[in-house]
Amino acid sequence: MTPRTTTLTRAAGRGAVAGLVAGSVMMLTEKFEQAITRRPDSFVPARALLSALGRRPSDASTPTSWNHVMHYLTAAALGALRGVWSAVGIRGAYANVWHCAVRLAFDQTVENTTGAGAPPHTWPARELAVDVIHKFVFSLVTGIITDRIIRPRLASARGKTSH
Repeated sequence: MTPRTTTLTRAAGRGAVAGLVAGSVMMLTEKFEQAITRRPDSFVPARALLSALGRRPSDASTPTSWNHVMHYLTAAALGALRGVWSAVGIRGAYANVWHCAVRLAFDQTVENTTGAGAPPHTWPARELAVDVIHKFVFSLVTGIITDRIIRPRLASARGKTSH
């Protein structure tokens, strides 16, 4: 492996661990919010994963274990991405906001391509706000951890413009 590939692989691994930690924090904040708002658990992530695996879960199914599997697989995968970003110099508050957008887009892509979810523009405003807040918690915690533990060794020095 080249030194660049080694650095990126290590950053992805550390990012995946950061994502798992952030996924746990997100789950705790969701449980806290649900205790206050009385919002029920969503099983759309589990249904999306099961659908992607060729199963046909009903809208009434509540596969809690599969929900956790999907939650932590997504957390690790998108944590790995954020770890790579930290290594290449995509860091800080802007990166956290971009990462939140990626997290939301990933979830909606998986949930809607599998037929398990509904497009966000059809959701009640409060439900959409709650989802965005929880995903931002995930991205913020992931970014804080990765920016702290991964140095920007591969940050580009090519200039200040995108072209």
